[in-house]
Amino acid sequence: QVQLTESGGGLVESGGSLTLSCVASGKDVSLRRMNWYRQPEGSPREMVAEISDERTGYGWFAEGRFNISRDASKNTLYLQMNNLKPEDTAVYYCNLQRWRNGWVNYWGQGTQVTVSS
Repeated sequence: QVQLTESGGGLVESGGSLTLSCVASGKDVSLRRMNWYRQPEGSPREMVAEISDERTGYGWFAEGRFNISRDASKNTLYLQMNNLKPEDTAVYYCNLQRWRNGWVNYWGQGTQVTVSS
């Protein structure tokens, strides 16, 4: 079983920065394919950023402001968010994908990010 624990959310003013962390634990955990998603209240979940051995990608709203990275030695995924805007307010979720005769998704509990104007 895989467990994902996010931290680093909070309240920040518009233009500020936050760094989210996600620690992965469990048997045979690998950070090879991981993502950050977010879900604004009343809206569907959307992809923020992805990282794998092959590529790094971002949602259009994250390009140039957010940076995804990982530290395999710490089993930790990061999301550095700069120049935050009120529309970035959402619950942010860490996602790990693992191949088990098909992609299996694991999710963290989420961390709230609130950006005040």
